[in-house]
Amino acid sequence: MNRRLVWLSEEADATFPPVDTAMQRPDGLLAAGGDLSSKRLLSAYRHGIFPWYSDGQPILWWSPDPRVNFRTDGVRLSSRFRRWLRRSTWLIRADTAFEDVIRACASSSRDGQDGTWITAEMEAAYVALHRLGHAHSVEVVDGERLVGGIYGVAIGRMFFGESMFSGESGGSKVALAGLAHRLSEWGWPLIDAQVENPHLMSLGAERMSRREFVTYIEALTSIDEPAVGWQTRFGELTASVLA
Repeated sequence: MNRRLVWLSEEADATFPPVDTAMQRPDGLLAAGGDLSSKRLLSAYRHGIFPWYSDGQPILWWSPDPRVNFRTDGVRLSSRFRRWLRRSTWLIRADTAFEDVIRACASSSRDGQDGTWITAEMEAAYVALHRLGHAHSVEVVDGERLVGGIYGVAIGRMFFGESMFSGESGGSKVALAGLAHRLSEWGWPLIDAQVENPHLMSLGAERMSRREFVTYIEALTSIDEPAVGWQTRFGELTASVLA
């Protein structure tokens, strides 16, 4: 039997319901309401919950089962794309253009989707998290032109991916692979990709039960990892190293 939707209070300390009480249809819908304060967002991610809604809707909170993730050593690029990468002069950086990346993600058209779920309210919330050192972007540049990017939330040694975009063909793949490359070097094992789609699965994403996912992130988010900007720590990669 499907469960009833829980409405959150406006109090910043209001707790989320247990994720195993999320609806089955639609998969993972857990709660509605509340706000997008940094405190509430960080609490949500630590519990395997993320916001996803459109303009005109209340804030909706989700925890689907199964959950889709990338192993940071498991992003899969085709042989043809790797051959192209060997000749590429693109560079990969982090936290040099966070607001540009999130705006590009918001304006990107996606198959089967009208408009965007990255509302102005969502954008402001993640910019606030970025200023706290918890939201990060990875940028792919050709010269100084932004050709791809990804952004998400980092807590402890867990990265929760939110959205990515391509300004040029392959830009989002390079951003994802560059992020995974650096996180793997740092000893961060997973990138949360939230929900399944054919594109993510073609790049090596894997399904994980919600219970297993929550167990993983409980440990990973509790690791004492400084919440700081990544611009210096990430450094600069040439796209060709991903080949």
